[in-house]
Amino acid sequence: MKEVVILSGKGGTGKTTLVGSLAVLAENKVLVDCDVDAADLHLLLHPLQKQQNEFWSGQVACIDANQCTQCGLCQDLCRFHAIHDFKVDPVSCEGCGFCSRICPEKAIAMKDNMSGYWFVSDTRFGPMVHARLGVAQENSGKLVATVRQQARKIAESEKRDLIISDGPPGIGCPVISSLSGASLALLVTEPTLSGMHDLDRVLEVCRHFDIRAMVCINKYDLNETNTAQIESRCSSHGIEIAGKIPFDNIVTESIVLGVPVVEHSDGKVAQAIIGVWNALSNALNDSIH
Repeated sequence: MKEVVILSGKGGTGKTTLVGSLAVLAENKVLVDCDVDAADLHLLLHPLQKQQNEFWSGQVACIDANQCTQCGLCQDLCRFHAIHDFKVDPVSCEGCGFCSRICPEKAIAMKDNMSGYWFVSDTRFGPMVHARLGVAQENSGKLVATVRQQARKIAESEKRDLIISDGPPGIGCPVISSLSGASLALLVTEPTLSGMHDLDRVLEVCRHFDIRAMVCINKYDLNETNTAQIESRCSSHGIEIAGKIPFDNIVTESIVLGVPVVEHSDGKVAQAIIGVWNALSNALNDSIH
């Protein structure tokens, strides 16, 4: 069983749009949306939910009004300013537990926090595991690990040989959680200065975890000078370019319709995405042999 994680150093590079089309092209796979902070793969794949599971992570302080003497010590010492009028604001509370330790009346308890949900669903293209993190909730790296573990269980039980993960943007904890143990990372970038800078950062993360990386340049024809720079940098570091996707309004049309672009059109964008998938398939086959 192999796992491909699609990442980008920044948001808005077209990562999820590409994953939606890979879901059409790949066979015998499980789909995972690891971007739990802003999940949107479901907008293209329209999953039919089979399971809903609570995700518990972290703790929140809770003041027992019957025991509280309103001494004000917790309000004065909370560095996150989460306690007002002897009540805890659960959005501001970071769950550090300091207030519960310094309360002279032991009136503050730390309670487990329900941070969101994770789901197992069916799509036209195979099973999908995804999640929704609650408002202002953290620990998304732990939730990413949960959905990936569930996807592997499904792949093993149903004898599916590929997992395709739509990873989060950036280089933080959720990205590390999405990347660790993966077979291959496809990094989607744009020919802009910010895209080039953030591509360098996520490549460093891949190197650190010894994960093979390939690069896809989206909307490459918007600035072909920058595209040439990206190709040159990748070549100098031995990183393969999986493909270059041109800019086309057909992509926006497919998003509005809520369908993967390779289903909506067989034009130059669709052909470029098919080329990306062929490059990924060859790389995965090489890793097997």
